[in-house]
Amino acid sequence: MSDTLFSPGRLGRIEIANRIIMAPLTRNRAFELVPTDLMVEYYRQRASAGLIVTEGTQISPMGQGYAWTPGIHTPEQVKGWRKITEAVHAAGGKIVAQLWHVGRISHPSLLNGAQPVAPSAISAEAKTFDGKGFVETVEPRALRENEIPGIMADYAHAARCADEAGFDGVEIHAANGYLIDQFLRDTANTRTDDYGGTIANRVRFLREVLAAVTGAIGADRTGIRLSPWSNANNVGIDSDTPALFAAVAEALNAHDLAFVHVVEGQTGGPRDWPAGGIEAFRAALKAPYIANNGYTRDTAVSAVATGAAYAVAFGKAFIANPDLPARLKADAPLNPPRQALFYGGGAEGYTDYPTL
Repeated sequence: MSDTLFSPGRLGRIEIANRIIMAPLTRNRAFELVPTDLMVEYYRQRASAGLIVTEGTQISPMGQGYAWTPGIHTPEQVKGWRKITEAVHAAGGKIVAQLWHVGRISHPSLLNGAQPVAPSAISAEAKTFDGKGFVETVEPRALRENEIPGIMADYAHAARCADEAGFDGVEIHAANGYLIDQFLRDTANTRTDDYGGTIANRVRFLREVLAAVTGAIGADRTGIRLSPWSNANNVGIDSDTPALFAAVAEALNAHDLAFVHVVEGQTGGPRDWPAGGIEAFRAALKAPYIANNGYTRDTAVSAVATGAAYAVAFGKAFIANPDLPARLKADAPLNPPRQALFYGGGAEGYTDYPTL
């Protein structure tokens, strides 16, 4: 019997009830950077997803890039997340924490006055939210080579904190122009040491993150998110994306990862890439492939049925439809999302969407 979008499956060690994945969705409601009881209810409502990937969760204070986003590096944060994982598990769901370091997509007001760090001192010329409004990101400070082991220790510590909090695993955020993506691309990385220049050198940072996280909790509980042909946060498109991501695939295949989650095309935008680009990357991967970006019920059903994806991740649809798997299975109408309520605020536009 062939797989369908509604079939159970397995991502590494994680057994999933269906192939409908809740994509990571920043909602800016952790006002003290610690998960709240309102967040417990939000995630519990969506536990029918085959797998929930949490909102981006910073691995350290320097990893933060937006106001009111949760971390996963202090005892208080672990305690808050444990309430969420217990609620999701009690409702029959599975959940992984997305490990996040934003790199240059930040502002000193979010970092106790410190300058954001990045592979190179190149401004993203992007915007971030500081709790009062949108502000321009600043030019970052290039990481010294002797600081990089400390960041690897932060990734390992965050993975262990996720384990302590009861998560089924973690997803490494290596997409959307954040720190790992910045190291990968020659548009953001102009280093001349062992972490810059050649593709092999630019992939080194990712290889070390993979080693740190899988060493902490196991490769079969570790996934990763990538966005090869996205210019999110003005990261730019690498001068040779096919060669770069062929090397990335090789780095991923060195571990028996739980899954590889790919934003196909521009993040939140058109599903376009050079002919065969995503297809070649997908074919090079050993791990189960989770497709993401603008999928509808019909295209998701087709992707799994044809083997183009093992599972499909939905973002905005899960914001507005806590019972999305049931709605998709029944081919029922979907609630429209209220975009003005995506970021910050309370229960309105967060936990008050109706179910069938």
